[in-house]
Amino acid sequence: MKTPLVPPLIAGLASLLLLTCGGGKGAAPAAGAVVTYLPTDPTTGPAAGNPDGKYPVPAEALAQDVSRPDQVIGTGTPGSCTPEAFIAAVAQGGKITFNGGTKPFTITLPRPAKVFNNKPDVVIDGGGLVTLSGGGRTRILYMNTCDPDQVWTTSHCQDQEHPQLTVQNLTFIDGNSASETQYDGGGAIWVRGGRFRVVNCRFFNNVCASLGPDVGGAAIRVFDQYQDLPVYVAHSTFGGADGYGNQGANGGGISSIGVSWSIYNSLFSFNRALGNGGNPAAPGTPGGGSGGAIYNDGNTMRLAIFGTLIEENQVNAHGSAIFFVSNDGTGTVHIEDSVLRRNLGGSWYARPGLSMDSGSRLEIVNSILQ
Repeated sequence: MKTPLVPPLIAGLASLLLLTCGGGKGAAPAAGAVVTYLPTDPTTGPAAGNPDGKYPVPAEALAQDVSRPDQVIGTGTPGSCTPEAFIAAVAQGGKITFNGGTKPFTITLPRPAKVFNNKPDVVIDGGGLVTLSGGGRTRILYMNTCDPDQVWTTSHCQDQEHPQLTVQNLTFIDGNSASETQYDGGGAIWVRGGRFRVVNCRFFNNVCASLGPDVGGAAIRVFDQYQDLPVYVAHSTFGGADGYGNQGANGGGISSIGVSWSIYNSLFSFNRALGNGGNPAAPGTPGGGSGGAIYNDGNTMRLAIFGTLIEENQVNAHGSAIFFVSNDGTGTVHIEDSVLRRNLGGSWYARPGLSMDSGSRLEIVNSILQ
């Protein structure tokens, strides 16, 4: 893949600088350190999805109909699509679209937009023009059915059907959850409960804490989906080119505990798991460093990958492409019409790029792992 020109390279280095100077989760920059934030330019980034991915996508993984939105942000110009309007719209719920003109534009948030559990299901559609940015200082989007601040709506918050969150036709850049201590990981998006879907989205230069045995999901972190149904990801890009990759302790792209995923025609590349020492952390190490693109931990869960390219991701510990551990050996990894190649670093491999427990089922169909 051709290396992008100078601006995205600088943006990638800026995200790395933020991690380095931050000193890991919850740490402040060292005395006298200069932290410079250089925003990512999404207009020069790679497109959404694997261009060679042709696997049929099921209806439940397709974009939702927003032809009759509940809320429209903006009055025709990018400037009218303010961060406060977006945060307020997410809090109210429903189908959300944007009216910011006909050219791409970015909304930079001062704090995360948060889904409220007693509001309608949320669909956010950027129309292929909208980028949501954390400005190198904040997570972008948050949903948690077990957070009382977002309103408890059932007695079984860890297994409730609603709210459901769909993000589609959006770009997420420069999200940063490195300072989060209660709900760590998920540099761009953090989700617990309900259902979650990602369609036609791009994730560039998002970061979470850089060290730790279980923190992760530089772009996305997910827990507790309703009835253990899968998170759907379709035609989306995580990194995609040098200078755009997402970085965190584990799961450079996505991370989860006890969650199944169905991923279609997507691209994961140039993401990094920055930790060191694995999970549990080896003596004398901070822990982490597994799952360059994908980190899955839990018990009975299924990672299903179709028509997807995973390449040029990097780790220090295990699973340069995928780290998958079912603690009771009841998990399944299914890889079909996909390619895993040129992922770097680590050890303990079941197949090239794939670290997984020996008890779980591995299904490889018409795929290349090298």
